[in-house]
Amino acid sequence: MYPLQLTVNGTDHDVVVDPRRTLLDLVRETLHLKGPKKGCDHGQCGACTMIVNGRRTNSCLSLALSHAGDKVTTVEGLANGGAMHPLQQAFIEQDAFQCGFCTSGQLCSAMALIDELKEEIPSAVTGEGP
Repeated sequence: MYPLQLTVNGTDHDVVVDPRRTLLDLVRETLHLKGPKKGCDHGQCGACTMIVNGRRTNSCLSLALSHAGDKVTTVEGLANGGAMHPLQQAFIEQDAFQCGFCTSGQLCSAMALIDELKEEIPSAVTGEGP
């Protein structure tokens, strides 16, 4: 077991974790945030997507200990107090949430994508990537 400090949705956490534990399992089972879902557990479905230091991360494939000192945002962290983030509201208004299981990952992925575009980070879509 190893000590780990990270910030999740603006709150600092000091926890002790098994080195084999994923970020997803830490957030769901230790911090009791149920927004991120364990879907395929292979990094293919995106239901577990969180934003780590501004970048999209498949948390089911990422070991918790590799995130020492990181800032993690889950779908719960997108809202501002009791008010939904405009992106969350748009998902509801446009009926984009399907069954809802993967919606949290879609929201985190979309939020990070919007932030990447604002920062003019190149991607495969812009044609400026590696």
